[in-house]
Amino acid sequence: MSSSASATEPDPLLSVDQVARWLGKPKATLYAWRSRGLGPRAIRVGNVLRYRRSEVEGWLDANTDDRR
Repeated sequence: MSSSASATEPDPLLSVDQVARWLGKPKATLYAWRSRGLGPRAIRVGNVLRYRRSEVEGWLDANTDDRR
């Protein structure tokens, strides 16, 4: 696969279950964050929430504690 083909592929959409597992948080926490305007931005697709992988990664980067 060429690099130009991979550049045109859509950003993977992750389910609430996948993001909860990735972050090590209960699904209820993701729903609570969403209702409070916190956490990574989600997209409603029909009647389910999906998260762009890049949104979750960006949110993690923006919320990384730089203190050591």
